[in-house]
Amino acid sequence: MSAGRVIAYIVSAILILFGVLFILGAGGTGGGGWEWVGTGLILVLIAFFLIWFASRKKATTAGDQAVTLNIELPGNVSLDTLKCKSCGGALTSKNINMVAGAPVVTCPYCDTTYQLTEEPKW
Repeated sequence: MSAGRVIAYIVSAILILFGVLFILGAGGTGGGGWEWVGTGLILVLIAFFLIWFASRKKATTAGDQAVTLNIELPGNVSLDTLKCKSCGGALTSKNINMVAGAPVVTCPYCDTTYQLTEEPKW
């Protein structure tokens, strides 16, 4: 939470406190009358406006965010010798995507999609 929001919430709490005190102090024989009620209502309305203004979230657009996905392949994978299982076409690192946490290869030539698996080392 930013410092401006914290200050706005603190000022709002103080304004609500004084607004309620003005409204309560308006009654009785020594009270301030309807002028104090009006002042108290104005203070409470300003406080609620500050709370609303401080609680608004900044709108983000898709252009503001940059997403980078780094794929770490297990074991010793040589990408220059990686070939499609269906057509034998050469595959590059651009053809590997992460789907549900697993590396998936899509061949640019025959559009075959399969999961990249590591052969056991023993």
